[in-house]
Amino acid sequence: MTSSSNFKTNRRAALAASAAAIALAATPSWAQSTWPTKPVRIVVPFAAGGTTDILARAVAPELSKAFGQQFIVDNRAGAGGNVGAEIVARAPNDGYTLLMGTVGTHGINRALYPKLPFDPIKDFVPITLVAAVPNVMEMNADKAKALNIHNVQDFIKYAKANPGKLNMASSGSGTSIHLAGELFKSMTGTFMAHIPYKGSGPALLDMVGGNADVMFDNLPSSMAQIKGGKLTALAVTSAKRSPALPDIPTVEEAGGPSLKGFEASSWFGLLAPAGTSPEIVNRIQQEVAKSLGTPAIKEKMLAQGAIPSGNSPADFAKLIASEHVKWAKVVKDSGAKVD
Repeated sequence: MTSSSNFKTNRRAALAASAAAIALAATPSWAQSTWPTKPVRIVVPFAAGGTTDILARAVAPELSKAFGQQFIVDNRAGAGGNVGAEIVARAPNDGYTLLMGTVGTHGINRALYPKLPFDPIKDFVPITLVAAVPNVMEMNADKAKALNIHNVQDFIKYAKANPGKLNMASSGSGTSIHLAGELFKSMTGTFMAHIPYKGSGPALLDMVGGNADVMFDNLPSSMAQIKGGKLTALAVTSAKRSPALPDIPTVEEAGGPSLKGFEASSWFGLLAPAGTSPEIVNRIQQEVAKSLGTPAIKEKMLAQGAIPSGNSPADFAKLIASEHVKWAKVVKDSGAKVD
């Protein structure tokens, strides 16, 4: 074989090798760009009917339309959200299992639980904050009327005069609903027995039925019962009044000097198992932000008391980091414990 023939043969081999290498390198990107090719599961770590569930079911249909695959809500309640969060932490990082995380699962629980079965920072990649919401201090309307409780001051007065006669429902130990109540108790020197449920939905059923007395629920899940007159809203737990309930004061406004500085809002956002492709994470974030910006969904959320977000993964990660610091202090100062 001549040197010219050798050169041509070697050149063809080199080109073939280069083409193969390029094709191999492109395979992961190509595979990711075809995602999703099957239904995607959004794990909600609480029972149906609560705010976490409501918000997940608000974004799931929009993602289904955007990606042409079903985004299915899967309620896995238990242990203050830890059961569902662990399921996602242990799931494959292929983009087919997501978590609707909360301030409880990713802000409170690491300070409250001695041993978590997952690391809320290392085991997840933040996608986007879906919404922030205030909690609302509420009572069964009939019981509030019977006890002549019309505002926060009335409540404190009755609770101090009748220690142990009122109970406090929550969506589970360690949730923002639980911690808001514990913070209220520590700041006012009142006592209410804590009754943890597996989500706001079951707790609200007992609130409406008169089996639970007071709850610091996320506003969206309680709005219908407040509007329907089944529950009496005494105050919202945010620093400012909620546009959805403009006539209801904040706890700080209504509670007097002992509650100065009281603030205990909640948030909800999508996360994926650590190692999930940045391309998939960014595509989900972009579609969530787009859907939350549409007038219909935005107005619906605001009417329920939720403030839609859709922020970047980086900004959501910063929020989670800051919430760990904030709630660790609340847990320590309130003396809150897991039931």
